[in-house]
Amino acid sequence: MKKLNEDKAVACLVEIMALECGFDPVTARQIKTAAVLHDIGKQKLPASLLNKPGKLEAQEFEIIKTHTKLGAEMLESIQGDLGKTAREIALYHHERYDGNGYWHKYTSELPIYVPITTMVDVFIALISERPYKHAWPPQEAINYIQNNAGTQFSPDLAEIFLSLIGHDSRIPAIFMRGTV
Repeated sequence: MKKLNEDKAVACLVEIMALECGFDPVTARQIKTAAVLHDIGKQKLPASLLNKPGKLEAQEFEIIKTHTKLGAEMLESIQGDLGKTAREIALYHHERYDGNGYWHKYTSELPIYVPITTMVDVFIALISERPYKHAWPPQEAINYIQNNAGTQFSPDLAEIFLSLIGHDSRIPAIFMRGTV
């Protein structure tokens, strides 16, 4: 089976979540467009770090964290609401509900499309093969989202996501087979 582009998979699920959270279709599409760029800053990082098969050293992890700032900087030329949305998602998509993310922002301080992207990004990362880990079975990733609602993820957003995943015809079955 062909491997999907993870950024596109994130964007697809983000759009569905945005619609479910009450965004109109035009705004949800804009959020999707912005979400596909969430990891653009990784283009400026050494491939040796991104593809390292083992655990990162503390200094290496600090370098990886810079992809969020680099991404926001790379998106500076995009004007209007799309640019603002893309920069916020790029900069803050590793923030947590409890404030223990990269830059220690509570997701409640951020526009809702940021924590939506965060949760979806984690789900797709978990079910995807990486040089440093095997893909998780989808049910384990679902359990992870459920178990981390209230700490890493907004409980309300986790509830919406969990009600959609595997039960909504807009979500391609390929996500649930763990072949992303």
